[in-house]
Amino acid sequence: MKMGMIGLGKMGGNMVLRLTRGGQEVIGFDRSEESVALIEKQGAKGARTMDELIASLGEPGQRAVWVMVPAGKITQSVIDDLGQRLAPGDIVVDGGNSNFKDTMRRAEHLETKGIHMVDVGTSGGVWGLSEGYAMMVGGTEEAVGRMRPVLEVLAPEPDKGWGRMGPSGSGHYVKMVHNGIEYGMMQSYAEGFELMRHKEEFGLDMAQIAELWRYGSVIRSWLLDLTAEALKNSADFDQLSDYVADSGEGRWTIIDSIEQGVPTPVMTLATQMRFRSQQETSYAGQMLSAMRRAFGGHAVKTLETPKKEGFVPEVEPGQHPKAAAPENIPASRDGKQGDGSMQEQLGETGQARVEGNE
Repeated sequence: MKMGMIGLGKMGGNMVLRLTRGGQEVIGFDRSEESVALIEKQGAKGARTMDELIASLGEPGQRAVWVMVPAGKITQSVIDDLGQRLAPGDIVVDGGNSNFKDTMRRAEHLETKGIHMVDVGTSGGVWGLSEGYAMMVGGTEEAVGRMRPVLEVLAPEPDKGWGRMGPSGSGHYVKMVHNGIEYGMMQSYAEGFELMRHKEEFGLDMAQIAELWRYGSVIRSWLLDLTAEALKNSADFDQLSDYVADSGEGRWTIIDSIEQGVPTPVMTLATQMRFRSQQETSYAGQMLSAMRRAFGGHAVKTLETPKKEGFVPEVEPGQHPKAAAPENIPASRDGKQGDGSMQEQLGETGQARVEGNE
């Protein structure tokens, strides 16, 4: 099967490279000429226009196009366009972080045209090129079966790290919950290390503790491995803003838990903490300070200098994952500013649901 990949950022670009190295015939397309040229330099095939991409995929009814663009209106626009270009029997794969309800609606619309929709909740980040991706797949058994050769190459092993979850939307639903769990795990680690760092009387070594916990501990994980590596290399977190982006899945997990009446306090609070991090100043905090002074005449702190934040672009396809390590952030500041807006690179475009043909 020939497959097209639309979107050659740090995920889509690396997936094209992994598929090419694994013997799959895949052609990459991106609105950025520089992104297309980057994968071509590394041995992959690229297309300069959508017309060229579609024409390169062979006979109608046998084609597959994987969409790996920022979630939200951009994904909707690409899928709407593909719906006009593809033929009955063709497959559209959405490998981004789309809302599962949007995916179900898109699948129903494409089905009226005889086009299959497969949703692939994809995890693996910048390490996916070398280690493989975990993929939670939704769609009909027929469509997923046709995508099997591609999924087997992208996965860590042909029979591990991927599977069909159920009908269209189920892959993105399981990935949504996966990311909600991820938020909770990350928040717990961050809070624990901050608590220990403030216990100055013990002189605790954060790098030593993180490394120790990697072996035998019940809280060992890949997230801890990455944290230990950063601390071992004397990562200076002081250079980082405490702004933590959220791509939408945490919000949708909370909404789904409310709709189902299933309590999810840890994931909910972890997501709320991200909201707080995104505020330059908390209006609620300012109001609390004002009330406290009003009723008790207490001293207050005032805001003298607004916080100024910089921006470091996302890692490029093909770069070693260590390029994303905290200790390498200073070296990334003066480089290429990445493909897409800051909101797109932070993964924030998919927070709101979208309607078709927007």
